[in-house]
Amino acid sequence: MSSSGRPRPPLLTLRWKIAALAAATGCLVALVVGLLVHGWTAHDIRHRAERQALSRVISATDVYRRSQTLPSDARLDPADLPYALQNPTDDDPHVSYGGNVPGSMDPTVWGAQRVSGPGSPVLAVQITINTEFGELYRLDRTMAVASLIALAAATPLAAYGAGVLARRLRRVSETALRISDGDLDARTGPTRGHDEVSGIAATVDLMADTLSRRLRDERRFTADVAHELRTPVGGLLATADLLPPGETEDLIRARVRDLRGLVEDLLEVSRLDAGAELPVHARVPLGAVVSEAVTRTGLPTEVDVAGRAGSVETDPRRLERIVGNLVVNAHRHGETPVRVTVEGSTVVVRDHGPGFPAELLSHGPRRFHTGRAERGAGHGLGLTIAVGQARVLGAELRFENAPDGGAVATLRLPS
Repeated sequence: MSSSGRPRPPLLTLRWKIAALAAATGCLVALVVGLLVHGWTAHDIRHRAERQALSRVISATDVYRRSQTLPSDARLDPADLPYALQNPTDDDPHVSYGGNVPGSMDPTVWGAQRVSGPGSPVLAVQITINTEFGELYRLDRTMAVASLIALAAATPLAAYGAGVLARRLRRVSETALRISDGDLDARTGPTRGHDEVSGIAATVDLMADTLSRRLRDERRFTADVAHELRTPVGGLLATADLLPPGETEDLIRARVRDLRGLVEDLLEVSRLDAGAELPVHARVPLGAVVSEAVTRTGLPTEVDVAGRAGSVETDPRRLERIVGNLVVNAHRHGETPVRVTVEGSTVVVRDHGPGFPAELLSHGPRRFHTGRAERGAGHGLGLTIAVGQARVLGAELRFENAPDGGAVATLRLPS
C-alpha cells in the first residue's frame, strides 16, 4: 500500500502474468509432447530393429546348419559382439541393443544364436539403426522449431486476451477507488460477457448503491436532527438569560452554549457530506490569517511565521475554521506548549501530549470518537470538520505523531 492508502501499481500486471503463464504452459506442453514422441519413436525403432535382427539370425542359422555356409550379413563369434550375447545358455535366438557400428557412435541391434548346442560357435547378425535415429533427431528439431513458431504466435494472442480481461478489471478497480474517494455516484455499468468479471462489476455497483443509500439516510438523519434541535436550543439560550445571576445560571448557560456548538457542528458536517459547501477564494496573507485564527481561539499558542510564508489563494473563512479546530483539539487532547508553524503554503500544528491514537492515524478522524479517555472531553467533530473543510479547499491534511512525542497536524494548501 502507498502512503495515501491507495494500492501500489503492480510491477508485473495481470496481462503480462497471464501471457507469461501461457508461454510457460506452451513450453511445458511442447516439452512433454516432444519427450513422449521421442521416447515412443525411439522405442519403436529399437523394437522393429530387434524383430528384424531376430528374423535374420534365425534365417542365417538355419542356412548355416543346412549348408555350413554363412550368409553375407552373418558372422561367427565376432569380436565386437556384446558381452550379453557371447555365451548364451541355450540354443534359442537372442537379441541385444548395444554395441556400435565400427567408426560410428550410432547404436546397433545384435541377434545371436548357437549353431549346434553348447560349446558351438555363436552366429551373430548386426542391424545398424543410425539412419532411423538420424530421422528421429531431424523429427526432434522439426518439432522444436514448430513449437517455437506456435509459441511465438500464441503468446501475443494470450497477451491480447489478457489485456481485454485486465481492462475490464481495471474499470472495476477504478470504480472502487472512486467510491473510496467519496464519489458515491461512481458505477462500473454493464460489461461484456457473463463471466466472473461481470459478476464482480455488478457486485461492486450493488455495494455502491447500498452504501450510497445508507450514507444518504445517515446524512439526512444528521441534518434533520440538527435542524430540529436548532430551534429548541435557541429557546433554551433565551430562557437562560431570564435566570437570576449565579452559579446555576452560569452552569446552565455553559451547557446550552456547548449544545448550540454541537448543533452548529452537526449542520456543518451535514453540509460537507452533501457537498453543498463551495469555497470563496481570495488572495490572502497566510501568516496573518493563521495568526488571526489562533487569536480567536483565546488559547495560549505559539505562532511561528517563517519568512518564506507568503500569500495564498484560498477561502480565508474555511482556513480559519481548520486552524482553529486544530488548535482547540491540540489544547483539549494534548499538552502545552502548542505551537503553530507557517512556512510557504504549509501550516503545522503540534502539541506535546500523548499523540494521536493509532486508530486515527490508520483510518482518519471519526465522528463522536475522541480516542482514549485520558485525552480529554469533546464530541469528536472538530477534526472531522477540519478534514471536510480541507477537502473543500483542495488541501491535504495529514495526522502523525512526532518521534519525541506529541501530535502533529500538517495542512498543505494548494500552490
